[in-house]
Amino acid sequence: MAKEQFSRTKACATKTLYAVMTEMSRRGGSMPAKELYPFVNENVKLTDWEREKAGKMQYIRWTNSFQFYSIDYQKAGFIIKKKGTWYITPEGEKALKKSPEEVMNIANAAYNEWRLLNPKEETPGKEPNDETAEKDNSMNLDLLESDAREGIKSFIVSKSPYEFQDMVAALLRAMKYHTPFVAPKGKDGGVDIIAYLDPLGAQTPRIKVQVKHKPDTAIGAAEVRALSGVLKAGDIALFVTSGTYSADAKHAASSGDKFIRLIDGDEFIEMWQVYYDKMSDEDKNMLPLKRISFLGNNE
Repeated sequence: MAKEQFSRTKACATKTLYAVMTEMSRRGGSMPAKELYPFVNENVKLTDWEREKAGKMQYIRWTNSFQFYSIDYQKAGFIIKKKGTWYITPEGEKALKKSPEEVMNIANAAYNEWRLLNPKEETPGKEPNDETAEKDNSMNLDLLESDAREGIKSFIVSKSPYEFQDMVAALLRAMKYHTPFVAPKGKDGGVDIIAYLDPLGAQTPRIKVQVKHKPDTAIGAAEVRALSGVLKAGDIALFVTSGTYSADAKHAASSGDKFIRLIDGDEFIEMWQVYYDKMSDEDKNMLPLKRISFLGNNE
């Protein structure tokens, strides 16, 4: 690659990655992968050259450089890519106090150090082109994972509270628990599911489960404390929501003298994916998944 093009490519990645890190910080630490490209297109001043398609793969220049150099930022510990979402780390937050160019230089150095310890086929100093774009489809995978996660979330949102409650019971059965009690419609006395380690419920601990289908709401501390109040000797508690928990709720769960495990909507999806193959066909049909395999790498 010509020196001038190398300089323009790196400069483009420098400003786009810094802008995305800044936006992740503003949002509280993360962004779905599918929102990264629209954000840059709308909020970063890109030149005509950066917006052009180039090479036999016809990649837009700025997206190719953005993805290529994002690996450097991962190696520097500034960002984490996980299940279709990008996260800024505490190290990344500190890096934002530096200039975009300084952050890029630190990231480049981290990648070069990593590459020396993990030799690969690429030639040192190689810049993004069609070959590396074909070789590294991690951004495409990020986008696919993000879309898949949003599809699963939308499916869960469409369910009734009692359907979501049945899904939680199905997950527990996949984890080898017995669920003789799943609350019918009406008042449940603060417990929606009781799970046992054995069919008779003779072994402890017994798990009392509260389920809240509130995908757009953060569960508060009062609801967590209410669950704690129904626990007896030999009981532990599990609180599952399709939404999130407030900071006070998390504190209430961890600071009391009784064990209360909180599972939010994202973790519920992850656990469903992990235990899916252990479910009965009937339970799988509550949230059916289709697995697709992609060629990846170990980065």
